[in-house]
Amino acid sequence: MRTADTILAVIRDRGQRGLPLARVYRILFNEDLYLRAYGRLATKQGALTKGSTDETIDGMSMAKIHRIIADLRRETYRWTPVRRVYIPKATGKTRPLGVPTWSDKLVQEVLRSILDAYYDPQMSDHSHGFRPNRGCHTALKAIQRCWTGTRWFIEGDIAQYFDTINHTTLLTILAKRIHDGRFLRLIQTLLQAGYLHDWVYHPTLSGTPQGGVISPLLANIYLHEFDQFVEHTLIPAYTKGQRRKVNPAYAQMEQRISKLRRQREYASVTPLLKELRTLPSRDVHDPDYRRLRYVRYADDFLLGFAGTKVEAEAIKQQINVWLYDHLQLKLSTQKTLITHASSDPAHFLGYDIVTQQANSKQTGNRRIVNGRIALRVARATITAKCNRYMKNGKATHRPELLSETDFTIIATYQQEYRGIVQYYMLAHNVSHLHRLHWVMKQSLLKTLAAKHKTTSAVMRRKYLATQQLPDGRRMLCIRVFVEQPARPPLIAQFGGISLRRNPMAILNERPPQLWNVGTEIIQRLKAQECELCGSHEDVEVHHIRRLANLKRSGRTEKPQWMQRMITRQRKTLVVCSQCHHRIHAGKTLPQQITK
Repeated sequence: MRTADTILAVIRDRGQRGLPLARVYRILFNEDLYLRAYGRLATKQGALTKGSTDETIDGMSMAKIHRIIADLRRETYRWTPVRRVYIPKATGKTRPLGVPTWSDKLVQEVLRSILDAYYDPQMSDHSHGFRPNRGCHTALKAIQRCWTGTRWFIEGDIAQYFDTINHTTLLTILAKRIHDGRFLRLIQTLLQAGYLHDWVYHPTLSGTPQGGVISPLLANIYLHEFDQFVEHTLIPAYTKGQRRKVNPAYAQMEQRISKLRRQREYASVTPLLKELRTLPSRDVHDPDYRRLRYVRYADDFLLGFAGTKVEAEAIKQQINVWLYDHLQLKLSTQKTLITHASSDPAHFLGYDIVTQQANSKQTGNRRIVNGRIALRVARATITAKCNRYMKNGKATHRPELLSETDFTIIATYQQEYRGIVQYYMLAHNVSHLHRLHWVMKQSLLKTLAAKHKTTSAVMRRKYLATQQLPDGRRMLCIRVFVEQPARPPLIAQFGGISLRRNPMAILNERPPQLWNVGTEIIQRLKAQECELCGSHEDVEVHHIRRLANLKRSGRTEKPQWMQRMITRQRKTLVVCSQCHHRIHAGKTLPQQITK
């Protein structure tokens, strides 16, 4: 039996060469693909979240993989309707989210790995969402690096994209490259499985199962057609000329200055030089020069255009018509905007994007800043981030953390702060996040003070420390040590992160996965031996959400299975079905413990 990495390498090679994929359904009979999928999903937070049934990752076994493969061989595998919940959005509206059952997650991950290996090499370089080695930062860096001279931004957003994907169109797109009817029918039944809301069944006549493992990839495949339209139709139509013509007014001014210098009338040159620096050196209205640039992240896309606003409006209209005619999608009228690049920022991926204009900043006697793209964090964004830690205009404590240890409280604040700072490291004004740092620091001290029933000043004196940054500067921070016998102490720290811009920062939402991800848990499962009693029958895996829950269980004498998981620092335990039942029932386990 071929390994998963061998199979996926062959599929990726076919994708790179643009060859169609045939007889792919029988690949689903390879159990190594399911073990690999299990290794990838085992660390996910939602693995223990129930769908429309009680099945979760807890109790995973080789027997379950064999049952799924047997159903797929007989073509009797049936997708379970997802449990739909609604997540609040910043606008006050809600977003539907589907929670599949564990078996469906596992099969979706196998399908995703096959489709991703085949389609990713074929996807556009302008697509950055939900792809390996790509993310928000790669999209933003492409804008900053290549969009110099942009005059108009066209912000695009597709209305209710995940809910309005046409099933027939999606299957037609897949059928162009995948020549296997059974594989396509399996995806079709997945799309049409329906959902349960308040335990009432609803059919899914359109859209992808948002919240499902495979949904982002199917959405990317669907919009790949739009990427091709922009790349091969719009960009060539609105790109012409090698370079803008020289601005006549600028050339005349240079000639006057040169003439005055030859006549040694230097006093008259100075005011003309100041006036010269206010004029563009190139004709910004040159009708023979046009540039159109494009980037997409999931259903959000941005176009940068060097031309007239009338042409920008025409581009927007062409996109709207093409999306409706070819993909049955509509642009959101509220979010699809045309903004002037120098006066109004475009909003994309949480950043404000503008074209800079600063005649006073010169390098090598050139206005090097003019026309270049600047990425900024908006003031409204900083205010919104601060409001989470404030009440009535002041920083306040967080009651939900009062039951946690000081170490956990400080680590939680640092994790949240670090995530925000690292995301906005590309912003030219990332230093403006100092206000967020101050608010979070006050909130942290007040939370610690409320826990210990003292004042913020006392907690500040207790935990204040100094952190040296990589550039040599020193910064005050809040730090706590937790001593461990025969081990280095645990350290949690808030602050100590530089707010200097890092133009090389990379935030990869989906880092490249190695083929041996989850090797440890996979090997333990394949050994088919209970780690408590040594039995080799009906072996499955016991999963928990957090080790901290075991440590705070409140039991004076913890059972052997708890001690084993705490000692190994593992959230999994391979056990037989009898021991697994006893664990959940709280019964005494056998005394024989394997090494």
